[in-house]
Amino acid sequence: MTTTTTSPQVQADRALSVAHADAAKVYRDLTPYRVSVVLEGDGWHVDYDLKDTKRKGGGPHYLIDATSGAILSKRYEQ
Repeated sequence: MTTTTTSPQVQADRALSVAHADAAKVYRDLTPYRVSVVLEGDGWHVDYDLKDTKRKGGGPHYLIDATSGAILSKRYEQ
């Protein structure tokens, strides 16, 4: 079995844009969140975590398809 590493068709900035557009509809103000974008085997993981760890709640978490840019899953913490 041969494994090849290829670049995703959807780059990190596009995955972030897709997630951000959805998150802004629900959360409106995203400034309290630190955003991380990581490519894993199942796609782009875009996570919004509160900057202030003393605050309760959390932000949205997305799995974005690295080929199409579609949202495969999302979870909102509030």
